[in-house]
Amino acid sequence: MASLDLALIGNGTIGAFVDPAAEITWTCFPRFDGDPMFCSLLKPGDDIGFFAIELLDRARVEQKYLHNTPVVVTRVTDSAGGAIEITDFAPRFNYRGRVFSPMMIVRRIQRLAGHPRIRVRLRPAQSYGQPLAATTSGSNHIRYVGNPLVLRLTTDVPVTTILEGNAFFVDDAATLVLGPDETLQEAAGEVGKHFLSETTAYWREWVRSLAIPFEWQDAVIRAAITLKLNVFEDTGAIVAALTTSIPEAAGSSRNWDYRYCWLRDAYFVVNALNRLGATQTMERYLNFILNIVADGADRPLDPVYTITGHRLPPERVVASLPGYRGIGPVRVGNQASEQAQHDVYGSSILAATHVFYDRRLVHQGDESLFRRLEPLGERCVKLFDQPDAGLWELRGSTHVHTFSAVMCWVGCERLGRIAKQLGLADRAAYWCDRARELHEVISQRAWNAKLGTFVATFGGDTLDASLLQLNELFFVADDDPRFVATVRAIGKELKRGKFVFRYTTPDDFGTPSNAFLVCSFWYINALAAIGERDEARKTFEYLLECRNRHGLLAEHIDPNTHEQWGNFVQTYSMVGLILSAIRLSQRWDQAF
Repeated sequence: MASLDLALIGNGTIGAFVDPAAEITWTCFPRFDGDPMFCSLLKPGDDIGFFAIELLDRARVEQKYLHNTPVVVTRVTDSAGGAIEITDFAPRFNYRGRVFSPMMIVRRIQRLAGHPRIRVRLRPAQSYGQPLAATTSGSNHIRYVGNPLVLRLTTDVPVTTILEGNAFFVDDAATLVLGPDETLQEAAGEVGKHFLSETTAYWREWVRSLAIPFEWQDAVIRAAITLKLNVFEDTGAIVAALTTSIPEAAGSSRNWDYRYCWLRDAYFVVNALNRLGATQTMERYLNFILNIVADGADRPLDPVYTITGHRLPPERVVASLPGYRGIGPVRVGNQASEQAQHDVYGSSILAATHVFYDRRLVHQGDESLFRRLEPLGERCVKLFDQPDAGLWELRGSTHVHTFSAVMCWVGCERLGRIAKQLGLADRAAYWCDRARELHEVISQRAWNAKLGTFVATFGGDTLDASLLQLNELFFVADDDPRFVATVRAIGKELKRGKFVFRYTTPDDFGTPSNAFLVCSFWYINALAAIGERDEARKTFEYLLECRNRHGLLAEHIDPNTHEQWGNFVQTYSMVGLILSAIRLSQRWDQAF
């Protein structure tokens, strides 16, 4: 049965998931939002859409990442003691002044002991689970002809052995290089060896540059690498996850396509990586956002864009893929792109704010950039008290959501700060006045005096977990009695065991049955902010135990079984882990 006990490999161009038996079950080509030519994660039990290396008479499997890299090593042993090691990675390293990150997967097989006999089964699909148009071969390569993409496997394994699925003994080593339909300039084994060495060195050097907390270092490093793997190298866009249609819960129909860039989610990723010192991601993402703003100056921002900065195509259902564990539907595209989500304007300004203050950056924010952000602020003023679909992207109703309103306030407040930083006194006064006006309205209309808490919607009487962000956004102070009361109410109303639900009221698809993982991290941070640090640390340690064997988290979790659900790996969840670790960790100078 399919599970999310998967390892992620990638390089900023493609991402691939490797299951515990070293089968690649999901990869989109030629980029994150492309055709899933490996799609057995959503097409279980079929002889198509996977890349497997099988040890005959397999008895034991061990799998782990190489230290501080996204390189996965699977050690497989047969019943007679024969053993092989499979090393999987996507090349990424600096070459001739730029990052080399081709559309390529490398699989290296090394005999460790005995006389292991293996079978390589490579079965790409096309057009979301359909058979390929053709397969052709040469002396040391196989071409898998899709529409429109052609993949080439170059290998030192006999080509007919792979084409016919024949078993063979591994005498020493074998290499499989799957990528563009181009001729390799060297033998596959030499290419694989060189690319592995360079890729390993690249990632370890990248990790060395991170400013990590003293505690939970391995968890934070793995989360940071994973976030980096969700950044599309070519444009700087950041996807919410690399999969589509992993259901939020069994039979819920909450199956969405997350292979796109949500401006809100991307800000949280940028903020987390910036806190760790990985500033290049922020600089490249800012360019992505500014191009979107410039292209759409005369129309509202969408909540989500393709990874090349275009509007999403209409959402559609793909019948050729039955779904994760057969749970459909499988969707391509996301209807959220058609929604009004007013927090997107504040998120965009918030992402840009760093460049006006962070002196590490090559390109500093200036008056010209500030002027380009001001129209987003005007939208904040206009829309903060208007109904929208909200953070949780409700499909059947609209409300004036508190989080959306607060993010509009954030946009105005940060513009005021930026104007002061730039010495623009008149614009600083203007935006500070707008922020003050919005703050007064939100404080009045989002507060429920009867309940004694902030509430999810203006004039409403329900809670949602986004209210846990009010202090992080500086809307209220950590010790504001209203915030303390709201945190305690959320702990009482939205917690199930150790997990916090985003909300518990019915929506378009019924009542949620699984917890949205990032909300639990928000709750941990809020507990720490209001002085309950011990409880926050206990809860954080508990959540760390819920990661899969590789330290990765999906979008949702079953509060009873702790099984992960929802799209994978979810950037929101990994961001939550990083920010909670930073908040809760002992300081380096206090740890000895």
